[in-house]
Amino acid sequence: MTSTATTSSLTIERLHRPSVPARIVYPLAFATARAGLELAGRLGEFSPRPHPQIFRIANFADLAAAPLPLMRGTRRRRLALNRCGAEWIWHQDQQGPDASDAGAVLFFQGGAFIAGGLNAYRRLLGRMAMASGAPVLNVAYRRLPNYHITDTVADGLDAYKHLLAQGFPARKIIFSGDSAGGFLAFAVAIAARDAGLPVPGGITAISPAGDLDSTARLAHPNANRDAILSPRAVKVILDWGYAKDGTLDPAWSPVNHEFDGLPTTLIICSASEVLLSDAERLAQRCAAANVPCRLQIWDHQIHGFPVLADVLPEGRAAFRVIEAFHRSVLTPS
Repeated sequence: MTSTATTSSLTIERLHRPSVPARIVYPLAFATARAGLELAGRLGEFSPRPHPQIFRIANFADLAAAPLPLMRGTRRRRLALNRCGAEWIWHQDQQGPDASDAGAVLFFQGGAFIAGGLNAYRRLLGRMAMASGAPVLNVAYRRLPNYHITDTVADGLDAYKHLLAQGFPARKIIFSGDSAGGFLAFAVAIAARDAGLPVPGGITAISPAGDLDSTARLAHPNANRDAILSPRAVKVILDWGYAKDGTLDPAWSPVNHEFDGLPTTLIICSASEVLLSDAERLAQRCAAANVPCRLQIWDHQIHGFPVLADVLPEGRAAFRVIEAFHRSVLTPS
């Protein structure tokens, strides 16, 4: 069941009746991932600022994902950007990254700006490449503890400049990302606009963060409902990582910018996740700037649920929505 509300350029869709697999995954995630992160967050609240090695442990978590199988027919190619690595992902039956006229998806990984890497996202991005009909460039941007959010955004902007230099038309480039990567999709689009570059053709954000300040998340009703993310743990990471003098510059967060000139946007999130607060504020920024935005809120799903499209019917359904949106941008009728 779907309920829809449209206000100016913003369409909000609420999708109800979660599947049996979703009803199983949600409590399992709450009892494992959420319990662990909640404990870490509570301990972190009463701990002195940690040694940077605690962040580096998360940096290496991507190695565990190396054995994950690729989607059948997936091809990949490593790429060195100015200050970080990247990897092209595409399907063998489609045009690869050498054919710029097909367009591209520029993808930013999640992981709270500490975890993530090229291994963990290959299967997901193989699915995204097939859905989009275009190659996906996965950016292994610089992370905590050695690099600031401004460095991370600079890496995303470098990747975009690389695509433009390779002949990809801006109108046929989509910025996409999940969680922290959704934050970067907006932040890099704003940085490109402010630098005088053409904005991309679209933005797709899955369970996006939008604010480095955790105040709104901690006060949100979903603070105790999210099956994966603990807002306490998120606050500890962001405060330890970025608020080294006790403050966070509002300019670092997309929700504090005007969205004038940004492209058509699709946001997908869960009704139960704490980042619903961020997703709704990002959507409202789009509406205030008259940027076409479709916000889909799925009932009783975990944070970033399309990542589990192999096991969740809702994940596969979300990818059908992503497919329609991406192809409307990359191959408009």
